[in-house]
Amino acid sequence: MKLILRADVDALGRLGDIVAVKPGFGRNYLIPQGLAMMASEANLKQFELERKKLAGQADSLRAEATELAAKIAAAKVAITVRVGEGDRLYGSVTAVNIADALLEQGIEIDRRKIDMPDAIRSLGEYDVEIRLHPDVKGELKLRVIKHGQPEKEPELEQPEA
Repeated sequence: MKLILRADVDALGRLGDIVAVKPGFGRNYLIPQGLAMMASEANLKQFELERKKLAGQADSLRAEATELAAKIAAAKVAITVRVGEGDRLYGSVTAVNIADALLEQGIEIDRRKIDMPDAIRSLGEYDVEIRLHPDVKGELKLRVIKHGQPEKEPELEQPEA
């Protein structure tokens, strides 16, 4: 099935590309979501008329994602967890926990956009990548700390001179 993409789609193509996809993916996902339209002469002409409007929408989405990436980079996120002997976590820190911690700071992120190959199972600092847009990725500095430990790093006392 050949389709014209009406938006950038991860791992498939960019706005205006003509792509070949399996019929089920096109019929059940891309076309109903408004991400693509059937590739025909009439649709190509219609798409060319809509291209500027769609490109403008894509640019505004990219700008919003860039702004959100800056907010995420500036956010200080610390998740407190309970630990057992040897500072081993009871359970793990997942994308849901990170999304909830960001929401507490007023940043709403879909947990599926948080790119974590594995759950976090130990204390420490981590860099977590968040896919905000096909062209924009946010970088979050995450601290996993022990329950009862202060969230801020202790200030070193300066010796008096």
